[in-house]
Amino acid sequence: MRRFAALLLCSGLVLACAGEPAADANAAAAVGEAQPTAGADGEGVLVPALDRIGSGPRDVAVLDMDEFGTIRIELLPEIAPQTVARFEELAGRGFYDGTYFHRVMPGFMIQGGDPFTRNADPRDDGKGGLGTYVEDEFSDYPHVRGTVAMANKGFPDSGSSQFFIVHQDSRQLDGRYSVFGRVVEGMETVDAITELEIDAFGRYGPPNRPYPVSAVVKSLRIEPASAAGSATGARAGAAARTAGATVAHLETAGGSESSAAPR
Repeated sequence: MRRFAALLLCSGLVLACAGEPAADANAAAAVGEAQPTAGADGEGVLVPALDRIGSGPRDVAVLDMDEFGTIRIELLPEIAPQTVARFEELAGRGFYDGTYFHRVMPGFMIQGGDPFTRNADPRDDGKGGLGTYVEDEFSDYPHVRGTVAMANKGFPDSGSSQFFIVHQDSRQLDGRYSVFGRVVEGMETVDAITELEIDAFGRYGPPNRPYPVSAVVKSLRIEPASAAGSATGARAGAAARTAGATVAHLETAGGSESSAAPR
């Protein structure tokens, strides 16, 4: 009987953590054995993600965070076409409008995109989605500050609607989540969200939820590449150089910067 109860408890913990990127290297390893992959060119030669991303322009997701400011995310269909298509389709029908960033971990990431955050019950925050999933599109794009990826439930092809923005370099996540964008403007807004008071222990809902002030996405719209302009292209170039420089630094140092998130 005690063994059966223990199994039930373990199952409950797995369900409670569904959809959340792991904060430390050991937890990330528990997600699965998926390794970073690179796309192939016409001759079947593997090409790193950073090399597959051209100069643009590309569609940009614009998140209006009301008093916190705006976050502009350049979308990267070259490395995650299905994930970008899902994200744009949802944004186009207002799916993300009024949702919250329900999981905020300073120094690690902020996570949102759950439709359940719009209701009056905080206990189900983090458990919502579409009920349909998008295939994994893992790449070797680095999870550095400003990287945007689709959250998953810890098993293959389980991304739905929830996504996260990396606050500080978290290379332990590389190759385990589908990166589909990068912040080209508004990281100061992300910083402001991480400075909110956080209910880290889940006294008023799930752990790591901003409380009593919430981080609400007033609206999320897609700005077509034709309207994005050269300014976004210049900012995207800077973001790409930052990601590339981080990778080069880590390869030279022979290590990673995958420290556990502060609790």
